[in-house]
Amino acid sequence: MNSPPLLRSSLAGLSVAILAGGRGTRLRSVVADRPKVLADVAGRPFIHYWLDVLERQGCSDIVLCAGYKAEQLRDTLGHLYGELTLWYSIEEKPLGTGGALRKALPFFQSDPVLVLNGDSFCDVNLRSFLTQHLNAGATASLVLTRVENASRFGRVEQQPDGRITAFHEKSAAPGPAWINAGIYLVRPGLLAKVAANKPVSLERDLLPRWLPKRVHGCPHDGRFIDIGTPESLAQANAFFAELNRAAA
Repeated sequence: MNSPPLLRSSLAGLSVAILAGGRGTRLRSVVADRPKVLADVAGRPFIHYWLDVLERQGCSDIVLCAGYKAEQLRDTLGHLYGELTLWYSIEEKPLGTGGALRKALPFFQSDPVLVLNGDSFCDVNLRSFLTQHLNAGATASLVLTRVENASRFGRVEQQPDGRITAFHEKSAAPGPAWINAGIYLVRPGLLAKVAANKPVSLERDLLPRWLPKRVHGCPHDGRFIDIGTPESLAQANAFFAELNRAAA
């Protein structure tokens, strides 16, 4: 696939993939009838907050990597959201985050591709993130955020020049650390080397494998939100409810 290189100042040609296929197993007690990205957060589907950011920052084409209840996702969002055009890459069987991106490869028209976890949120400056990625000459980059208790997320180690050297799995040991915020820039050539239609994890399998090819970390000091558990979903409700009141 020959994707055109991106200019540092433009997001208009940036292909964006949102990983939206999760079942939300840990949320069954509060979100049992829909994909996790459609969980109601402060009166809106959670994914709307990401789509608002992408539209505001000048993106145009969004690929939703869908799986569980994919038709419900498509019926809810349609193919247009404001100025955004929405495309759907639907997996027939669970492929994991890496497998879902490999399946969506034909939709991508840029190098790199922006990838977002649909069940977490971090209002980053995407243009700045793209510039840092290109300046670093990285094959993949990810936004890092610092949390006070990293036991649920795992930890990331990086050198002073931004190069990531290790990913550590989740552990029971609490404590502050830099974690993966679920926002990536990836060269599509890396995804093309992933076996098609095979389950594979971007976080556990591919990123550690890509470390020798230069994976760059971009620390971000803004608020990080995820909806992985009923407790964090409640926190997200409170955060976005306050945000909505402030914008009213």
